[in-house]
Amino acid sequence: MLQAATIDFLKEIAINNNKPWFDAHKESYEAAKQDWEVFVGSMLQALTPMEPALAGQKAKDCIFRIYRDVRFAKDKTPYKENFSAYFSKGGKKFAGAGFYLHLQPNGKSMIGGGLWNPEAPLLKAVRQEIDYDFDGFKKIIDQKDFKKAFGELRGEQLKSAPQGYDTDNPAIDYLRMKSFVVHHNIADKDWTGKNIVSKCTEVFNTMKPLVDFLNKSLD
Repeated sequence: MLQAATIDFLKEIAINNNKPWFDAHKESYEAAKQDWEVFVGSMLQALTPMEPALAGQKAKDCIFRIYRDVRFAKDKTPYKENFSAYFSKGGKKFAGAGFYLHLQPNGKSMIGGGLWNPEAPLLKAVRQEIDYDFDGFKKIIDQKDFKKAFGELRGEQLKSAPQGYDTDNPAIDYLRMKSFVVHHNIADKDWTGKNIVSKCTEVFNTMKPLVDFLNKSLD
């Protein structure tokens, strides 16, 4: 579980997202960062039996930096207001599908995953896999526990059918997608509870058939 001080730090940086405040509270940041790293390490340990490809990875392989790249952004605030991590067989830089944790207080935290904004060749391959095995794909996203945990599959869609597919294709609503993601909201109080690792692991286990299906396109 996480320390309450870690949640409090993220609440504070959301109000004081500037370098002078951050520099003055560097000790609090380092403590929160360390707490998050320990938690992500615990998650790796819990997830490896489910996803053996995670074996040998360390927390730093999964965790995203708090510093924002503002070079081309209209929003020039220097820091993210969340801690996040991505679990996949290739670490946080893996191009394929994986499992995502997002800690952001005040109702913005989530357990998520899938495939977000893939490059064109991978997106094309995923569409081919969905078209080829639409029954298998539907079986995953229509499963009772999947719907209870995530609701619907989400992702930005094309306005028309992608090249090579007819509008009357049974899978057209999914073939038009440019991302294939799900998320499960999580309350602030859950992060500091003793069952948080098992809760996240259970949600990721429900998500795994989708992640496996999407990653078949890489094979």
